[in-house]
Amino acid sequence: MNHRGGCHCGSGEPLYTCCRPYLIGEKYPKTAQQLMRSRYTANVEHNGVYLLKTWHYSTRPGAGITTFEDWFGLQILQIIRGGADDEKGMVEFRAFYHQGALTGVLWEKSRFIREAGRWYYLDGEIVESDLITPRKVGRNDPCPCGSGRKYKKCCR
Repeated sequence: MNHRGGCHCGSGEPLYTCCRPYLIGEKYPKTAQQLMRSRYTANVEHNGVYLLKTWHYSTRPGAGITTFEDWFGLQILQIIRGGADDEKGMVEFRAFYHQGALTGVLWEKSRFIREAGRWYYLDGEIVESDLITPRKVGRNDPCPCGSGRKYKKCCR
């Protein structure tokens, strides 16, 4: 999940070829997973405009979007449908963040819907949302994102 030089979403691709084209409107995600990853990247970049634009009108909040200050890791756990030819999909993920001196996790099962050829976030079931560890993690400690790798080789 180390994002230095790569997209925030953890795909391993450069930001400019992964999520950036979606965020600036050059193209649209072809799958629910691509939309989920681009929405995570929008959260990292505090891009509330993109988050609202990709939120289905039937469940979209009327006001602006609140984001955590410091998102630092994304794990995709499960994908059900949501392909280029599907109309609905679900992406289960864990997203990790720093909030003050603590590290937290948001574990969600997000539902997506495709209308007129475009994917939208519909809603999500939060499995867990909790502050999990003190922010101070040693370089050689296991990464709090749960990857099993050392912090210095992962989300640092």
